Amino acid sequence: MSQKLPSTSRSLPIALMHAREVVMEPIREMLLASGLTEQQWRVLRVLEEAGPLDATTLAQRTALLQPSLTRIMRGMSAKGLVTQVKVAQDRRRQEVAITEAGIALIADNAGRAAEIAESWRAHLGAARFELLLDLLADLADQDPAQ
Repeated sequence: MSQKLPSTSRSLPIALMHAREVVMEPIREMLLASGLTEQQWRVLRVLEEAGPLDATTLAQRTALLQPSLTRIMRGMSAKGLVTQVKVAQDRRRQEVAITEAGIALIADNAGRAAEIAESWRAHLGAARFELLLDLLADLADQDPAQ
C-alpha cells in the first residue's frame, strides 16, 4: 500500500514557492526600474557584503548554479558592475569583486530594499520574522536523506 501524500495546501515545496513569489514581487518591481535581474542583485549584495570571492563560494552564497553564475558574470562584467581577476597564488581560480558602479546600484536601491524588508518584518512581527529566518536556515542546512 502506498503512503498518502500530504495535501498540496500543506506541501512544503509548494508553500515555499508561493511564499517566494509573494516576497519577490516588490523586489522584482524595484529591480526592474534598475535594469537588474534577481540573480544580478544577489551577486551584487553578496559581493558588497563579503568582499571579493572565488566563483565557487559566490555561487554557493547566491544560490546559483556554477554555469548560471558564469553566464551572469559575463553580463555583469560587460556592464561594469563586477570584475573578475585571476588569483595570484592559483592562476586557475578567479576572484570576483564588485565595482564602484555596482556599489552605486546597491546604494541607489538600499532605501527601497530596506522598506521591503521592514514591511515583511512588520507583517510577521519581529519575533516571527527572525524565527522564520532561523527555521529556513535550519531547513537549508539539513540533509533530507537523514
